[in-house]
Amino acid sequence: MKPRLPAVRPPTFRGRLHDARTATSIGRWLGAAIAVCFGTGLVSHYLQHPPDRLVDVLPSRPLWGYRLTQGLHVATGIAAIPLLLAKLWTVYPRLFAWPPVRSVRHALERLSVAVLVAGALFELFTGLLNTVQWYPWPFSFVPVHFAVAWLLVGALLLHIAVKYPEIRAHWSRESSGTLTLPATDGPDRRSLLTGVAAAVGAVTLTTVGQSLTPLKAFDLLAPRHPDHGPQSLPVNRTAAAAGVAQVSAAAYRLTVSGPNPYTLTLEELAALAQHESVLPIACVEGWSKSAHWTGVRMTDLLRRAGAPPDARVRVTSLERYGAYRVMEMGREYAHDPLTLLALKLNGQPLTPDHGYPARIIAPNRPGVLQTKWVTRLEVL
Repeated sequence: MKPRLPAVRPPTFRGRLHDARTATSIGRWLGAAIAVCFGTGLVSHYLQHPPDRLVDVLPSRPLWGYRLTQGLHVATGIAAIPLLLAKLWTVYPRLFAWPPVRSVRHALERLSVAVLVAGALFELFTGLLNTVQWYPWPFSFVPVHFAVAWLLVGALLLHIAVKYPEIRAHWSRESSGTLTLPATDGPDRRSLLTGVAAAVGAVTLTTVGQSLTPLKAFDLLAPRHPDHGPQSLPVNRTAAAAGVAQVSAAAYRLTVSGPNPYTLTLEELAALAQHESVLPIACVEGWSKSAHWTGVRMTDLLRRAGAPPDARVRVTSLERYGAYRVMEMGREYAHDPLTLLALKLNGQPLTPDHGYPARIIAPNRPGVLQTKWVTRLEVL
């Protein structure tokens, strides 16, 4: 007969660093970060993939709008990582509570916690990998990230509803617990919260410079620096990666279809009235920088093609690969006087990696929709 093994009891944790007051203090910071990240993520998603009913009403102003919202999205997502880890550290003893389910309310709480933790870990760490454009998974990042974001927010709201009495009890006053903090529990609550705040500040300061350019000198951990790249502007996708061979100026043609279709050579395109815009490139990975662009206004090209004032435009690139090879532009963008078919960047002809011979630049627009290597404009 085999000897009976002693029952394994769940570990018991004592001390203020694992109490409800500490969890609530960190939780409200984390909740605020997730709320901002979710809201700005919705803006990003619907600007990149607008439903048909929104295509013509999405605003092109303020011109820095997407730069601000996407910079906040990535910054709050990165800041939420140390907050989430600290929150999990304060509450993990409760994950071993026994019995695992004591009531319907407790079952809902456990379910919300399981979904909340899994969803938060998934969103934050896949989002972090997206900033470096590394996708070690078999699914498409954008739709899955978007779907799990809704799941995460639903679990968060359920968790808040279930835990509301406890959250309210510990929101603004000291915990009612009477246990004395043992020396083995490490620093007290104030030191812990100060350390968490310092960690959040450190990861923010060393990454936010990729979009908040006044802080670019501290951009030590972000995957992009706003000054690094051809013509002092970063690129996410090179011409080689897009399958675009070297384009001959003599062979290039821009086709504009519409009621009055026409074709232009690069020389003819450069001979048209040239306009200038100072607009940012703002990419979904979180980096952004304003630059000086020169080219032909989209409104001039559309007017010459006989396009009505409410026309959309379909833009086709020379690139061979990629989900954004063909892009549609709603009327607010297409008819904005700042939207250009750009030929120059910072006073110099575009390099191949920046879209030579011509690319789109428009205000308040995700970088993936600022189509490079443009070869065709189609009035819709």
